[in-house]
Order: sequence, then C-alpha cells, then structure tokens
Amino acid sequence: MHTFSGYGLGLRKEHYADFLDGQVAVDFVEVISENFMVAGGQPRHILRRIRERHPVALHGVSMSIGSADGLRTDYLHLLRALADEIEPLFVSDHLSWSRIGGFNSHDLLPLPYTEEALDIVCANIDRAQDVLGRAMLFENPSSYLHFEPADMSEWDFLSAMCERTGCRLLLDVNNIYVSSVNHGYALEDYLDGLPFQHVRQIHLAGHTPGEVLIDTHDRAVCPAVWSLYAEVMTRTGPVATMIERDADIPPLPELLRELNLARQLNPTPVIPAKAGIHRTRAPRHTQIGFRPTPE
Repeated sequence: MHTFSGYGLGLRKEHYADFLDGQVAVDFVEVISENFMVAGGQPRHILRRIRERHPVALHGVSMSIGSADGLRTDYLHLLRALADEIEPLFVSDHLSWSRIGGFNSHDLLPLPYTEEALDIVCANIDRAQDVLGRAMLFENPSSYLHFEPADMSEWDFLSAMCERTGCRLLLDVNNIYVSSVNHGYALEDYLDGLPFQHVRQIHLAGHTPGEVLIDTHDRAVCPAVWSLYAEVMTRTGPVATMIERDADIPPLPELLRELNLARQLNPTPVIPAKAGIHRTRAPRHTQIGFRPTPE
C-alpha cells in the first residue's frame, strides 16, 4: 500500500511568497535537499513555515550513490538532521554518480549496468539507509550514452537494487521517455521489466527536443509523456505525483493547471499522508539477475 497518493509541486524560490501568503492547492511539496541542509538561516526558516501547511518530500542531487569510494559521512548526517526535523514523506536521490575523491562534477552521471556497479550501489544504499534510519527512494536516470558491455538492462538493475536493499523507486516518467528515444529501446520492454510494486513517487517534467532529447525541466510536460504517465498509472495504482520545473519557471497558476492534468488522468481519492516510510529490506542472501541545484 502506498504511503501517499496526492499531487505536488517542486518548491522553488519564485513561488515562496505564494506558499507563505496563502493556501496553494497541492497535497505536498518537494524541495532540493541540499538547499536546506544547514542548521539555520532563511531557507530553513521558510521550509519550517511551509512544512506547517504542507507535507514535504526531500529530493537530493549530490549523494552520488554510485561513487566507488563510498558516501560522505558529513553529508549523510546533515541529511539525517534535516529529515529528523522536517519528517518528510520521502527522502530521495538519483541512480547516478557525481563525485570521486575530492572532485565533484555537479552532474548526474550515468552508471554502467554491471554486477560490479550493482554491488557498489547496493552497498552505498545500505549505508545511507542505515544512517538515515529509513528507506530511500532512487530516481531512474535520463541518459545520453550507455556503457558496453552491460550485464543487464536498466530495468533489471532497478529491480535488483530494490530487492537487495529494500529501497523504493522514484519513477521519473519523462526520464523513461527521454532515455528510450536516445537509446532506441522499446517503452513496452521498459515498462514490462519495471518493479512497479516498489514505486512510491512519480516525477513529470519537460525536456528539450532534438536529435538527442535533453532532460532540461524548462518546459511543460509533452503529450507523449502524458500518454506514458497514463499507462504507468494503470500499473502502479495511486502513487504520489508531482511536476518538476527547474528553469524558465512560470507563474504558479500555470504549474497548477498542469498538475490538474495529472489529477484528471488518475482521478483517485487522495489517501491521507503520513510522514516518512518504514524501511523494509530483503534478506542478505537475496540475489537477482549537474544539473545545477535549483534554489
């Protein structure tokens, strides 16, 4: 059973006043974790005030879950402190890597879908979830290249990751579409292979068209992605859905109209939200086969 099945928006500074001055017709907001991982200051104060009105999901861009040299302890403890205070619906990040040693690319770089990479990712997820004391959600990537050879498909990698660690999926429907066009795989194969029982949240966003589709989050969701979302809904049932916009951000009413399209495609009664999700994990023996940070 899903923890929450409402409709939300990514909270951006252009809309702080809207959320602070009145009632906004959303069921939750999602924030970029790193923008609030400080003990005090105006951003944290604003987040506390908005949290009084709306449940909050924390979405990170810098955990670098695929880093071969492990995760940063200071980062995990700052994220834990933020989560303990905000009591979020979800804590999520991306299936990607961005950091090695002292170098940070500030980009969400793709991983090779190999057994070695899966072992690294699962070990890092185990550590992150142990420190945070909760199950995390990880987002499927948008990608523009793939590694050869690979031991498995992206959907098989996601399935194995969830089974081995007990983590959940943040399913970015736009990313599925972008990657399918860029790499030429069939959407049906991706959907048929996804572990929909682990999906807890969905992202909808726009991309820049061209010979290679670029996941820019700077425009409205396109018709093809709406169609794909409708198909996903038949497989997941009710699940928390939100619109992401990170650039060329329009006035709030425009985003709310777009969000209403998601409500119309999945007119399911909203299940009351509960903060956080409990972590469950598979037995240890189970085995199966930058973007810039917006403020």
